[in-house]
Amino acid sequence: MYKLYYYPLNASMAPHFVLEQLNQEYELVLVDRKANAQKSKEYLALNPNGRIPTLIDGDTVICESAAICLYLGENNPESKLVPNIGDPDRAEFLQWIMYLTNSLQAELMVYFYPEKYITDENNEVIIAAQEIRISEMWALIDKKLAGKEFLIGDDMTICDHYLFMLAVWSDELKEPPLAFNNLSSYLCNLAKRDEIIEVCRKENLSLTDYR
Repeated sequence: MYKLYYYPLNASMAPHFVLEQLNQEYELVLVDRKANAQKSKEYLALNPNGRIPTLIDGDTVICESAAICLYLGENNPESKLVPNIGDPDRAEFLQWIMYLTNSLQAELMVYFYPEKYITDENNEVIIAAQEIRISEMWALIDKKLAGKEFLIGDDMTICDHYLFMLAVWSDELKEPPLAFNNLSSYLCNLAKRDEIIEVCRKENLSLTDYR
């Protein structure tokens, strides 16, 4: 049985979506960030980076949200959440999962925690600059989603779960994802899916804005 170490509204959200869609038995283990539990001796023994999430699958321990999503998708090929090698959509899939985690998520981390990345500028200046940069990235994704139900091909992939997580994180921006027409339609449709609804229920997160 899978075991996911998580915290609500954290990077564990995307793997949580994937686990719920797989419809397999799994266990959730809360890592209380408010108590800095991710830095505890017990948790660091699993994840030396002291970051959330961590997935346990038997003797296998996997860290990093995107890596966990890829692992789950590839180990459950019947779900079609990760295009197989040789699938025409695989190259685009790899491009987008890397973009979401290495570009968009990275820029969001600077926005939320500027003091961790840059120390020689006023945080408000950094945050304002990041808002512009992130809005440009959402605009790029909005253009990609024109007339599409999913980000890649005709089927749901882990890219869609990952994108929904980052969109939720971006709700507080002056120009949030829901301000973009294609993105708004796409996100509101995803918010109707059973796995999204169930994860938000378990993590006590509201989907009101997506209805």
